[in-house]
Amino acid sequence: MEKPNSRLSNRTLAFVLAGGRGSRLKDLTETRAKPAVYFGGKTRIVDFALSNALNSGIRKMAIATQYKAHSLIRHCQRGWSFFRAERNEYLDILPASQRVAEDKWYVGTADAVTQNIDIIDSYGIEYILILAGDHIYKMDYEIMLREHVDSGADVTVGCLTVSKEEAKAFGVMAVDDNWKITSFLEKPADPPTMPGSDTETLASMGLYVFKWSYLRELLIRDAEADHSKHDFGGDIIPYIVENGHAQAHRFTESCVRHAADAPAYWKDVGTVDAYWQANIDLTNFDPDLDLWDTNWPIWTYSESMPPAKFIHDTEGRRGHALSSLVSGGCIISGTEIRESLLFSKVKTNSYAKLNQAVILPDCNIGRSAELTKCVVDRGVDIPEGLKIGTEDAPDHLDRDGKPIFHTSPGGVTLITKPMVDKWHEVHG
Repeated sequence: MEKPNSRLSNRTLAFVLAGGRGSRLKDLTETRAKPAVYFGGKTRIVDFALSNALNSGIRKMAIATQYKAHSLIRHCQRGWSFFRAERNEYLDILPASQRVAEDKWYVGTADAVTQNIDIIDSYGIEYILILAGDHIYKMDYEIMLREHVDSGADVTVGCLTVSKEEAKAFGVMAVDDNWKITSFLEKPADPPTMPGSDTETLASMGLYVFKWSYLRELLIRDAEADHSKHDFGGDIIPYIVENGHAQAHRFTESCVRHAADAPAYWKDVGTVDAYWQANIDLTNFDPDLDLWDTNWPIWTYSESMPPAKFIHDTEGRRGHALSSLVSGGCIISGTEIRESLLFSKVKTNSYAKLNQAVILPDCNIGRSAELTKCVVDRGVDIPEGLKIGTEDAPDHLDRDGKPIFHTSPGGVTLITKPMVDKWHEVHG
């Protein structure tokens, strides 16, 4: 019998799926998984799911990793090592490690959980919250957990309200008037609308709540099904919709807003354009995502470093930043910065200009370089005088006549170390 005032989060494991590459981010995921990509000047993408769990009262977490996981594992070890086992709290990292067979890695999102059933059993939890580790949002999971228990559902699915056009890129749900899911469709051409609206539909956030004993049996059955892809969205959820009770939970009911009239903020930063835009949006006067909210902080690994420093004050050589975020350890030496976001330990040199640029940690911006609408990967040394994204910028072609730097469909230029090395090969 449930204890009065007992928070469900105390009996819940947050299981974060963080094994994917995120290939649409191009070279940003060449050396790291998508959840480990830097975001917002200080954090990594995975910090949002983990912080939501922590702020919701969940103290038992596990992260399933697979693709190039070293950066992600190192970040979690450094930034999330404050849990105390003697208080029955922890964050376990569960790499794909051939636990089932020597030739079998995680073959689907559900399989990542299945392969760790024995470990999850040892936690002694009652509920399991399945999270994607690659989205930017703030959400109180306790509200969703409570709705799951009150509805008596077999699974509760976190849902976004999106337009019919946007829904074509999501897993989409049709629901009845009680928000019970009646069908689950992957990227439909004609998405069903939600109750009370002819233009909006419900899209899956890839976020699910189950009673562990129920999911455990379902995973074992699914593992033995030869036709299954062992995926939550493709197999597990459709099975429950057809044979059990699947409930929709609207993100608007549990999102954490920085103001009462603020929109429900959720972003999939899975493309270069979306990643750049979400970072640049933080430079707005009143951004929809509030990183300054101490009531719902985004936890991360914080290095000890000095404040940002701005030097030189002569015409054309003035170190200053307008409508920008500049992180600790940066030295802005005679550089003009506008609507840009600089991560830690970025050094800029005299007469350089940055406009709508996202600069990841440990970069050096060469003297007189001009970068507009760019994302610069970690540790890049931008050559002196390099111009990218400006009206007078050259095409920057290699010896075969192919572009050296990747430009997205939205006109964002991605700059990485190998690209700059190739630029040096051409220019000597």
